[in-house]
Amino acid sequence: MHLSVLRICRIVALTALAGFCVLAQDWKTATTLPGVDFSGLSAQQKTAVLNIMRAQPCSCGCGMKMAECRIADPKCDYSNNMVKIMIDSIKQGKTPDQALEAAVKSKWGPLKILDDPVKIPVAGAPVTGPADAPVTIVEFSDFQCPYCAAAVPQIRALLKAYPTKVKLIFKQFPLEEHPQADLAATAAVAAQKQGKFWQMHDALFAHSNDLSRKSILSLAKDIGLDVDKLEADMDTTEIRHTVERDVQDGTDANVEGTPTLFINGQRYNGALTFEALKPLLDAELKQAASGNRAVAAR
Repeated sequence: MHLSVLRICRIVALTALAGFCVLAQDWKTATTLPGVDFSGLSAQQKTAVLNIMRAQPCSCGCGMKMAECRIADPKCDYSNNMVKIMIDSIKQGKTPDQALEAAVKSKWGPLKILDDPVKIPVAGAPVTGPADAPVTIVEFSDFQCPYCAAAVPQIRALLKAYPTKVKLIFKQFPLEEHPQADLAATAAVAAQKQGKFWQMHDALFAHSNDLSRKSILSLAKDIGLDVDKLEADMDTTEIRHTVERDVQDGTDANVEGTPTLFINGQRYNGALTFEALKPLLDAELKQAASGNRAVAAR
């Protein structure tokens, strides 16, 4: 799974998962780790690698040390490849410090929390927050994605903390592995035509365990939508094209998983929590005040 998915889709759950896994195997003392091949190393070299893994954070952004990440998330490409590079480097005669440097400088090393800004088309997309807000967050999301649902209160807290400084623009990005996500996306777009996108947004995420047509129409009735009009609109070419355009916009911006956030056009590669995002928004606001704002969207 690519970095965007690892950081955005899985980070929320990995810390709790790590706590569970460590009960079975303490990463601070374990001498064997999932996917790590220590063969060919001397006992001293193996100890050196283990010490680095226990001390250095995983570059995927999960917030765990490399050894901890290997246990909690054995599929993590970043901790796996970082360790492979270190072991290969030591086998080639490099010191542990040189081996770590080689891993950090590789493509598997830590990346920027914010990527370089890109332009994202947002005309007609649902938005909440002041039109002249100096910080624009564009969210690509999937109504059936549990990580997207978990992100809702975090993003809501940001909007509450910056009521005049931040606006949120929502883009549809239903994933193929979620069979009801596409239908939910069409329902949200159809609800927007009746001026109730955000009410439908909240209802869909609150009931993301059942996004069947029957359930969606029931939710639409509960929030006061014209249900017959909504259902008719959901099946139109216009609504279908809107969802497809959002997905294409996400693909063009290298979105590979959900939720993916862009802060003033810069893809965010960290934990999707209020505590992690707040310092970045403060920095963006400071840059905006100095006239050095990044390109956000168009």
